[in-house]
Amino acid sequence: MTDRLTKNPPQDHPHDDEELVPADDTIIGVAFKWSLIVIVLLGIAAATVAFVLRPSKPDPVVIQRDPVTPPDQFIQNTADQPSVQFTDITRSAGISFVHTNGATGQKLLPETMGSGCAFLDYDNDGDQDILLVNAAPWPDAEPADSPVTMALYRNDGSGRFQDVTVEAGLAVSFYGTGVGCGDFDNDGDVDLFISALGANHLFRNDDGVFVEVTDHAGVAGDEAAWSTSAGFFDYDGDGNLDLFVCNYVQWSREIDLQLNFTLNGTDRAYGPPLQYQGADSYLYHNNGDGTFTDVTSSAGIAVKNPATGASMGKALAVTFADVDGDGHLDIFVANDTVQNFLFRNLGDGTFEEVGAASGMAFDTMGGATGAMGIDAGDIRNDGRLGIGIGNFANEPSSFYVQQPHDPWQFADMSSAEGVGSPSRLKLSFGLFFFDYDLDGWLDMLQTNGHLEGEINEIQPSQHYRQPALLFWNCSAQTSSCFAVVPEANLGDLAQPIVGRGAAYADIDGDGDLDVLLTQTGGPPLLLRNDQQLSRHWLRIKLIGRRSNRDAIGARLELTAGGLTQRRQVMPTCSYLSQVELPITFGLGDSTRVDSLRVIWPNGSLQTIAVDDVDMTITVVQRSD
Repeated sequence: MTDRLTKNPPQDHPHDDEELVPADDTIIGVAFKWSLIVIVLLGIAAATVAFVLRPSKPDPVVIQRDPVTPPDQFIQNTADQPSVQFTDITRSAGISFVHTNGATGQKLLPETMGSGCAFLDYDNDGDQDILLVNAAPWPDAEPADSPVTMALYRNDGSGRFQDVTVEAGLAVSFYGTGVGCGDFDNDGDVDLFISALGANHLFRNDDGVFVEVTDHAGVAGDEAAWSTSAGFFDYDGDGNLDLFVCNYVQWSREIDLQLNFTLNGTDRAYGPPLQYQGADSYLYHNNGDGTFTDVTSSAGIAVKNPATGASMGKALAVTFADVDGDGHLDIFVANDTVQNFLFRNLGDGTFEEVGAASGMAFDTMGGATGAMGIDAGDIRNDGRLGIGIGNFANEPSSFYVQQPHDPWQFADMSSAEGVGSPSRLKLSFGLFFFDYDLDGWLDMLQTNGHLEGEINEIQPSQHYRQPALLFWNCSAQTSSCFAVVPEANLGDLAQPIVGRGAAYADIDGDGDLDVLLTQTGGPPLLLRNDQQLSRHWLRIKLIGRRSNRDAIGARLELTAGGLTQRRQVMPTCSYLSQVELPITFGLGDSTRVDSLRVIWPNGSLQTIAVDDVDMTITVVQRSD
């Protein structure tokens, strides 16, 4: 969240202490008069000193926002763009959740950041359930009518949901932010890590009932920390899911109130993170016995400013990918107002931070951005990674493309690939890649929303509630990869919201991917994909045996109709959120799959015979 700040210089309060001497001590009247003057002046001086030394509120920090003007018109080839409508089914599907951010007018930074969401099959019935993370009222707020907790909704298989929070053991109140899903104990059901402002929480899934095991597992973190996005992955290949937790800034309510931010010089406003010190994210190694060891420092995750020794990161989002195909998952971290990180997995349990050397630490002008959501994928079906990052208003979304000569070199191709111009006016949070039209090419969605309800009064081009942006992948036949989908073709996805988290899943078993967006201080938006394109598809659920049971990190290669698609099992992406585990391949007009290969996280290769399309198949890793 990048803003330029100007701070008014403090005003001095000069005072003079004068010592007066009587002109003639022999004249009683004059002496008496001067004595009175001395007494009065001493009283004035004491009052002045008391005024100067009184506790004072700091001068306002005025947030100067650069003028945001609409970008030049970007001409895109949309002749073949499909018409796909998304329909808001939030209420009709049984979702009644409303997010609480605790806002009471004090304008505290965590209120702006929202909480995430996840699609997961918590009860192993084959359909995708929904978890919505919640924050909480501030400790000094009026008591709520009922406890403020996260919400778990069970899918009945048709895309209708029932609130099962209480019976599932998740009616717990704390200031939650993000969610990570993964079977950390390899017992066959998915567990939950909920990050928070304060201590984090780990819930073990025992046959559909969640039991908190945070203290035993050793993953609560610092009670003063502000954790954000989190994700499970197996960084050392031992078959157990390790845990990465982003930490944002060293925030406290006292510091926030002391900074005294304002937009108009009078009223208090939400401030950017520039005034806060950074924080190290956590890396926890799974010991295989239900406990974790914090290896943040020894593994090379603690990145320090070489000039000051202070923690450099201000992490909001994370995803994982094997950059160079060596079988080890690397870590991509989106940092807010400081350089992004790319941690290269050295294969010996340690990482090397190479963000700046790789070209993805900064934008094309060499500056840090207000980076929020992140995802990675094979966008052009050519084996090269694309990394999308949602940024602050007046900053185009970043789109880093892996270079053919060196897998560890990336170039920001945001403008060239059709992302930069349409995204510059938006303040983006959640961002992910998915094939919404089932044509075999990954598209991109980003959810948007500002921090300030009154921003339009200061910036006419900005709005508090903003519609999502959907970028259609034009395939390899065009010079630019993406074309933004006009709002008229989005259906209810064009509804302006204060967007934060974002995730996708097939909630109704029809093969296409539906979308869930969260808001800060508001209800979520569950959007059913109502495409009517008659395209074919194949969904694949992997179960690991020698690898982690969720097969997180596995890579799939599918060839159909002359096109080879590559996907990775990676639920951790977007912002504070998790997408579903099954992989969806859009097949377009193809009615048969020519080949399907699975490269499991332990490096073993398995070829799968596919007899039909428009179905979901389960692939179990061979034990030999």
